[in-house]
Amino acid sequence: MNTLTAGQTRLVIVGASGMVGGYALRYALDDPAIGSVTSIGRKKLGFSHPKLNEVLHQDFADCSALAEVLSGQNAAVFCLGAYTGAVSGSELRTITVDYTVEFARVLRDSSPDSAFSFLSGSGADPTGQSRMAFARYKGEAEKVLLAAGFPRVYIFRPAYIYPVEPRKEPTFSYRFLRWIYPVFRVLFPKQVIRADDLARAMVNVVVEGTGKTPSMIFENSDIRAMAVSPGTQQGDAANGRI
Repeated sequence: MNTLTAGQTRLVIVGASGMVGGYALRYALDDPAIGSVTSIGRKKLGFSHPKLNEVLHQDFADCSALAEVLSGQNAAVFCLGAYTGAVSGSELRTITVDYTVEFARVLRDSSPDSAFSFLSGSGADPTGQSRMAFARYKGEAEKVLLAAGFPRVYIFRPAYIYPVEPRKEPTFSYRFLRWIYPVFRVLFPKQVIRADDLARAMVNVVVEGTGKTPSMIFENSDIRAMAVSPGTQQGDAANGRI
């Protein structure tokens, strides 16, 4: 059983069985500034850790049962989502908007001072004018989160997220992008971000309180800059990280 020390963060991660959420979980468990990590998801993670509290929750359309679990938390990293083309349009909106809004409602009621880090996407459109359903839904979720009353909300809008580790790609377009990634990264370096770099940035921002404003939106170029600390850029480039 892990015991928190003064100043350590109590962090919630939603979607830790996914790609970005999985990296966020690994990073959080290794971070000494984080005293406890509560993972909330539908699937078992398959491992234990002294800092980890795993909570299984099947119905994200109703998160009321999570009220006690979410009490006393300092921050949340929300990575729950679905790939365009992998689910129906109605399912995509339910997962992208409804689940996000419902979780945020319960977290806000249970831990009103917590910070919120949200995995959105490049092109997200809070005005609802985009022709792309994904962009409209992510924008709708962003708009609700920014008005929910959290003291700090950080919106991450990555472009193509490189999986880093081999996996079964969800759609043909993702299989194709992974295949051409070496060339794509060279031709369009500002349109890619490694999954582990994205996850680390999402965790760091809620733990360290980066930025003086209550809410910030990070586009892909901002996330890439956050992932490269002073003195590491040359080494990262040599290893194909940027």
